[in-house]
Amino acid sequence: MKKTLSIIMTVLLCISIFTGCGNEQSSAVSTDGSTSMEKVIGSLGEAFQNDTGISFTYNPTGSGSGIKAVSEGRCDIGLSSRELKAEEKESGLSGTILAYDGIAIIVNPENPVNDLSLDTIAKIYKGEITNWAEVGGNDAQIVLIGREAGSGTRDGFESITDTEDACKYRQELTSTGDVITTVSQNPDAIGYASVASIKDTVKTLTVDGVSPTEETIKDGSYVVQRPFVLVTKSDADLSDAAFRFFTYITSSEANEIISAAGVVPAN
Repeated sequence: MKKTLSIIMTVLLCISIFTGCGNEQSSAVSTDGSTSMEKVIGSLGEAFQNDTGISFTYNPTGSGSGIKAVSEGRCDIGLSSRELKAEEKESGLSGTILAYDGIAIIVNPENPVNDLSLDTIAKIYKGEITNWAEVGGNDAQIVLIGREAGSGTRDGFESITDTEDACKYRQELTSTGDVITTVSQNPDAIGYASVASIKDTVKTLTVDGVSPTEETIKDGSYVVQRPFVLVTKSDADLSDAAFRFFTYITSSEANEIISAAGVVPAN
């Protein structure tokens, strides 16, 4: 009898351990992609983790890398700060807009320029205007800072300004933070970055007299803006944990967190 009871207890313990391990593996959600989405996805992930106990990870690799990661099954949800391209949708990916973000045009705080038109910004980045004195600034060469190829921020900026394949960058950097840091350290630099990521180490310009705020992004009067997109596989179901996270962050209940992160909820 004792031997039988011992065997039963051993079997139950093994089942408990196996089941526990299975739950631990399933109770996790991984995201990968846009560095511009770091603040909003981090805030949402933290709130979700606190509410559910399900672990959350974010890998800031850039929009193009995040799209590739979800396509290859290396993460649950990809993060893109641009719309999916036709070929990406045709490959079996689906995009859901989480929020809208303004792309701020930034300069060093010492720069006296406060406003530029969209057309002037385009001419600056195409190298048609090369000195700050031409736009009311100091007599100094303009140093063009931008993002690397594949960046959603770069794609959005160049699409809006109609400067695709025409920008004369001095530096092409791999993250939003690097752009902000570089502009903050160079009085002659100009760059672009997610409004949600802007720090007081740089100055944000108005574009055609309009500041990038939640109201102007929502009503479209601030024209340099783009979507924050959640990327998933069209023909594959999310894991239970990833589905709960996706549902959580796209619900109206998450709007307060999204707004607090400096972007405009899509729902």
